[in-house]
Amino acid sequence: MAQDTAVPKLSFEYWLDKTVEWGQTTTLESQQDVCRHLPKLQEFLQQIYESLKHMNSTIAIQRFPLIGQLLGRLCWNPFVVGYDESQKTLMCCLCCLYSREPQNPVELKANSWILSLLCHLLSSSEWGANEVDTGTFISALGYTSADYYSKLVKNIVLSLVTELKRNQFNGLNIHGRVSDDHVNVVSLFCVPLITLPDVTPLLEALLTYHGGESQEVLSSVFLEAVNETFLKKKIDLCESAVLSLWLRHLPSLEKATLHLFERLISTQTSSLEEIACIIRDSLLPQVACHPAIFRIVDEIFKNALLETNGAPEVMTIIQVFTQCFVQAHQKDNKQHKFPLKAYFPHLHQPLVIALLKHPFDLPPTLWSQHLKYITDMLKAVVEDKSIRVSSSFLTRSLRSFADLFESWFLFVHFGEWADIAAEQLLKSENESSEALLWLLAFYYNPHNDKEQRTQTLVEARAVYDRLMMLFSCTNLSVTDLQAAASTKTDTRQSCTKRLVRHLLISFLLFSSGGHKIAQEFISHVIVASNTTNEVLGLLIRTAFRFNQLGLKTQKVVKLVNELLQELRFMD
Repeated sequence: MAQDTAVPKLSFEYWLDKTVEWGQTTTLESQQDVCRHLPKLQEFLQQIYESLKHMNSTIAIQRFPLIGQLLGRLCWNPFVVGYDESQKTLMCCLCCLYSREPQNPVELKANSWILSLLCHLLSSSEWGANEVDTGTFISALGYTSADYYSKLVKNIVLSLVTELKRNQFNGLNIHGRVSDDHVNVVSLFCVPLITLPDVTPLLEALLTYHGGESQEVLSSVFLEAVNETFLKKKIDLCESAVLSLWLRHLPSLEKATLHLFERLISTQTSSLEEIACIIRDSLLPQVACHPAIFRIVDEIFKNALLETNGAPEVMTIIQVFTQCFVQAHQKDNKQHKFPLKAYFPHLHQPLVIALLKHPFDLPPTLWSQHLKYITDMLKAVVEDKSIRVSSSFLTRSLRSFADLFESWFLFVHFGEWADIAAEQLLKSENESSEALLWLLAFYYNPHNDKEQRTQTLVEARAVYDRLMMLFSCTNLSVTDLQAAASTKTDTRQSCTKRLVRHLLISFLLFSSGGHKIAQEFISHVIVASNTTNEVLGLLIRTAFRFNQLGLKTQKVVKLVNELLQELRFMD
């Protein structure tokens, strides 16, 4: 039969007709025809797989309605299955069609059919009983094909898991160990079967396996495929397996961190509780209890902060991630060899310890005192690194900037202290007001130029003083508040404007006059200034903190929820 060189690459009808024509390849002519077409068939199957892997099973069936007939016939053609590359690609295509959470009887039946085909392909591989006529053997045992192949998969998985565990216990007993090459082959063998629930124990055993050599024994293709499937929530892995995956394959850890970050940025979350839930669900804060994981994740967050020029959304993500990490670390501290301060080894340790102190571990009456303590240490680290003119000016300058940025980045991790500082300032006259204003100025303007930070502090002090003059007023107007926050010239830096808005929101929440004009101010001033998302973030953080405190009936809690509802409606 002549080879048709003009066959369209994605012509289902052509290849389906071919499979019908080939049948079970009982004649020499049909066998020869299969062999002639195998290269093009493999190219066709690979293109199908490239399309299927970006779809869920329902969309795939709608897009390729003949896919089931085609794959089914190909899987039972011994000459096609005998071609190793075709067999692997068929497995990959079938796994793409498998519904992890079937929604109806049709999908359940399809899953059963897919599983039987995968098991058939599995038994046809080097791991199966390909040296005997399995069909006759199965019939003689009284089993159906689906039952037999399902048990075969479970038995092969159990056998390989047992072999890997025994290998670990053998330690340096070379004669009792399987080769690293064998383990590598097993990992490659698992790639097309990753989404099958019965294979999960083998995936976990492989991920937690360490060979006798220093180099990686698992295939990078396997590690990338497991990570990709895990990130798409197509498989569930135990925490130890995920930790091992990300420790032994750093590109997977980086991809997981970026995946989480992009998901958080693109998701319209309504509360920090929702953000925290997404973060914990990623398992990143849990496995970050390993210092090596934490430092890599933290470095990615640092780069995101730099690239976005300190965007409020990024700062909030880092803050919530840190809270989830600290909670995971404290959940079962017996398993961890490192104290929390060890995760920030190159920073001023008393400052680290002070920031790690959770606000709710202190009485609210001591918050201002603790904030002043934090401020004094930050000022000592930042301002005492003054640059002196000398022969090593450039070196000193670079070191000074690095010290300043690292101190600021540390403070960002515990940004709830900045929110509390703004609240403490506006709740009443505060003897620590100078320190708290400096802390907010540093939080919003961590510039290496001391003059710029001083200018931010001067402007913040002026606004703060005018707000405190209005604090006891019960009859305020929006115009009054705008006047208090205004400046003679419109030369404020964006960071100073953000600080002023933070003070304004605190004033609205914690002054009796502010309560009365809060909704009007939000509706007319905030929305008009195009800062809705920024203020929404401030209010969401405030609501989260009130919820942690267990506050539900206070007037300020009700006001925060009303303002949040209004801003979300406007957004």
